[in-house]
Amino acid sequence: MPTLRLRTSFHLAGVLAALLLSTGCVRRQFFQPDARLDASQPLPLTADSVRGATAGRQYARHGSLYNALVGQHHRPTWAVPVSAPVLRLGTVLPGGLSPGKVGGGFNSTSLNLAASDGRSYVVRTVDKDPVRATPQVLRGTFLVNVLRDNISSTNPYAGLVVPPLAEAAGVPHANPRLFYVRADDPAFQTDSLVHFRGQLAFLEEKAAPLQPAPATVVNSTKAFAAVFASPTHRIDQPALLRARLLDGWMGDWDRHPGQWSWALSRPGRGGRVTLTALPKDRDMVFYRLDDGALGWLVGHLFLRHWVTFAPRYKHPAGLMSSGHYLDQRGLNELNRNQFRSAAQDLQRRLPDSLITRALHQLPPTAFALEGPRLGAALQARRNKLPALADDFYLLLAKRPCIGGTAQAERFLIQRYADSTVVSVQLVSASAAAAPLYRRAFLPAETRRIDLEALAGDDVVIVENHAVRGVSKPQIRVYGGTGQDDLKAANGHHGIRFIQESAPAKRAYDKPPEE
Repeated sequence: MPTLRLRTSFHLAGVLAALLLSTGCVRRQFFQPDARLDASQPLPLTADSVRGATAGRQYARHGSLYNALVGQHHRPTWAVPVSAPVLRLGTVLPGGLSPGKVGGGFNSTSLNLAASDGRSYVVRTVDKDPVRATPQVLRGTFLVNVLRDNISSTNPYAGLVVPPLAEAAGVPHANPRLFYVRADDPAFQTDSLVHFRGQLAFLEEKAAPLQPAPATVVNSTKAFAAVFASPTHRIDQPALLRARLLDGWMGDWDRHPGQWSWALSRPGRGGRVTLTALPKDRDMVFYRLDDGALGWLVGHLFLRHWVTFAPRYKHPAGLMSSGHYLDQRGLNELNRNQFRSAAQDLQRRLPDSLITRALHQLPPTAFALEGPRLGAALQARRNKLPALADDFYLLLAKRPCIGGTAQAERFLIQRYADSTVVSVQLVSASAAAAPLYRRAFLPAETRRIDLEALAGDDVVIVENHAVRGVSKPQIRVYGGTGQDDLKAANGHHGIRFIQESAPAKRAYDKPPEE
């Protein structure tokens, strides 16, 4: 979760916050010692649940001036007492769960678990510690206080709301369950598990249950490597679009490649393998940053992809930007009507009654604080989904990238007076075979098309079907590593052919950063 996985610009926000609000060194006792408000009283060994537990009451210790400057965010929800069952690894599932390796990204701490039936689970803390996102030289400074406090921008229980919504939308999802980890639980006594003790945590199965069962599930690096290597491996683009529109509707801006797994189907006709996107890590759903003067400044001037969830889509380009790597490669076949149809289908799938039912997955005390406001915002955003889809489409349509594979392919560029049609087919395929790729581009939407042939001895054919030469949209063709051939019998206005590969920074086959 890169709330605080900040590569180049996070320090700007940190410096501003530090100048206005902080002095001195990192606060050593930042986190609550135990989720239970009455932690001074020992929990009976036979207790099945706890009452009066908080996700992170340290976020609500500030006064009205601080909240006005920085923002109230979700501080009341972090501090509100909730009830939760006690986690017992030996009995939480039939056959129990066996602890494995400790993991986690830049913020969460997680523990991998194995069930007796071979399925994999993970338990991860509700609260986060972004100290790992900061350079080593800054870890003892006030900047860590600022970054830790920004966790209050997230809603601690948002992940509980997602499953009913994703299920209705036809998007794979995890099914997190909220638990309390006893401070004296013998399964959590090693030094590496200190952050779990006495805290609220989510337990969920690692792989979302799918029907039919996939052949395997891989990360984004392996998934895209397979797509670049062979034309038999194809991304399910309508399914990815559905998932990305759901992201936008819920305000989940943190959708970089590391936030996805991919289910590979068993080989079908012609050896075709379909890759289905599996979203994970829903920490940024209902994110709220700009409800304070400093939060507004950070979100509008420095970190524009940290978009606050509200009844309207405040900055669609920033909201969807973290998923650009996937979107550019996994949505490049779809036209404007398909984007609109997908949004309209989502509207039908997400009625008011479903939204209400999903929000009641929040702990009751958290629902009392957030439920009505979140419900009204989700309804308003649902009504504007077609507009979001149109903005999203136009953003991607400006400069699409079409890639081949390591095999030899034929790229056909057909210029018409009102459009340009790009088709891709294997060199070895018959003329009657369905193309691997085909899409029409309009000059009003598309400024430039990047076409990358990658490896193999590819053929690029240009056909001009207009009375006059068509030069828009511009097309840049990168031949890649094979011995490629350009055939342009009727001229090739606006088309530039480069035998070499595309620059590594923008290359279609650049590996994803997870």
